Amino acid sequence: MTFLCYERCGTCRKAKAWLEAKGKEYDLRPIKEQNPTAEELRTWIAASGLSVRKFFNTSGLLYKELQLKDKLPGMTEEEMIALLASDGMLVKRPILVGDDFVLVGFKEAEWEAKV
Repeated sequence: MTFLCYERCGTCRKAKAWLEAKGKEYDLRPIKEQNPTAEELRTWIAASGLSVRKFFNTSGLLYKELQLKDKLPGMTEEEMIALLASDGMLVKRPILVGDDFVLVGFKEAEWEAKV
């Protein structure tokens, strides 16, 4: 599994602690330094069953600074994916990518069912 997170994010720290408490092995990928590519995002969006908008970190400073709440409705999916791929801080985290699942955000019950 690949675990994408931002080390200063409290939710990411909780998710990491959960993975470690369960003895799960994962590859750690810092989302700010190694942001997802457009191709990865396309694959993950399809595998997650979520809309591309669910991949945005709507509580992030950059999201608010760019006024994306108002801009996203007028954007195509490809434009949104390109925007997400431009900066890891726009991407909701943590993301856990397994062989047959992609989990976005940390909801313990959801992770328990999939991991």
